[in-house]
Amino acid sequence: MRKYEIMYILRADLEEAQRKEVMEKLAKIITDNGGKVEETSEAMGLRELAYPIKEQSKGYYVVLKVSMDNKAINEFNRLVRINPSVLRHLIVVEHK
Repeated sequence: MRKYEIMYILRADLEEAQRKEVMEKLAKIITDNGGKVEETSEAMGLRELAYPIKEQSKGYYVVLKVSMDNKAINEFNRLVRINPSVLRHLIVVEHK
């Protein structure tokens, strides 16, 4: 399994309980498909967006460090694209 870093932006208008639920569901997608979430960083938190995305001017940034294979990546991409709570996401390979 390769190591990846995933960053996604959640809608700012979600309440904290809803945000935690979405974050848990997204992490569960990875673990259900054989991946492992090694670290979750919420340090960036709520920030102003550079430009409006889906009529939102603010977003809640979350960064995950994960180990997963192609099956987990494909399933995560598929499900995050149809999730209305996620404004944007990006998956990059972690090089060390």
